[in-house]
Amino acid sequence: MGMSMNQNDIITRMNETFSKMSKGHKAIATYIFDHYDQAVFMTAAKLGDTVGVSESTVVRFAFTLGYEGYPEFQKTLEEWVKNKLNKVQRIGARYGGSSQSEILTDVLNADMEKINDTLQSLDPAAFETAVEIILNAKTIYLVGIRSCEPLAGFLSFYLNMIRGGIVLIHTTSASEIFEQMIRIDEKDAIIGISFPRYSMRTLKAMEFANDRNAKVITITDSVHSPMNLYSSCNLIARSDMVSIVDSLVAPLSVINALVVALCLRKPEEVRGNLQTLEDVWGNYQVYLNDEINFIEDEPILDYSLMRSEV
Repeated sequence: MGMSMNQNDIITRMNETFSKMSKGHKAIATYIFDHYDQAVFMTAAKLGDTVGVSESTVVRFAFTLGYEGYPEFQKTLEEWVKNKLNKVQRIGARYGGSSQSEILTDVLNADMEKINDTLQSLDPAAFETAVEIILNAKTIYLVGIRSCEPLAGFLSFYLNMIRGGIVLIHTTSASEIFEQMIRIDEKDAIIGISFPRYSMRTLKAMEFANDRNAKVITITDSVHSPMNLYSSCNLIARSDMVSIVDSLVAPLSVINALVVALCLRKPEEVRGNLQTLEDVWGNYQVYLNDEINFIEDEPILDYSLMRSEV
């Protein structure tokens, strides 16, 4: 083997060298990150074909990462995928004979443990910094992909109540992300939310924001997360897999804490925004009231009133 390494390192290794890779190599790495379960079965030629590069580029890619050739790279990727699948089998073994209520207790306890761990490991100074950045940025961009999408949506909903200038990035393709962020500059901030397996697109968005001198906040699971490469402020929340599902309870708690802290800093704005909303709802309710009154004029609906008079 070209280098001594643990096969779990293959993803980390691609993460760490990503920024220095050529355009073709980046395309291969991005494809493998997002489709490792398919890439593992592909020949160098097929992988090149799928990504749109030559077979020799794929072979050079493996070599650049420190493997003696593509077969060795593929074997290591296969090991990594196997380990990942073993996790799912281990879950089967762990819960195999459990009753539903045991599973419920086990998963909820594991979630509580994660919140507890997060409580111990979250840096209060980083939390304060995040609050300041969010209060002072001109525009805040939010990015969360796959299972992190609901977290980004949740945070976006509440930040919108607290202040304006919130852009929730919709992530169907990498180029679209950059189109949505085209105006980001040093007055702005981005909040990237990502947990293993880390999303390459979220990472790229953060790198771009960092290059444009925007403030970068990350919500991720560990100090070793590649997300921290680009961020000025890391909020660490535990998200180990207890099951096939990522647990998002701890990161959601951190997001809740951010929202509460921000509301306490800007109570007038929040009250004002809620008032505006209420007025808007009130105005629309007018039409609804007319409708309801109209319905009540229907003789058949007077039946209950007539009954009470009898």
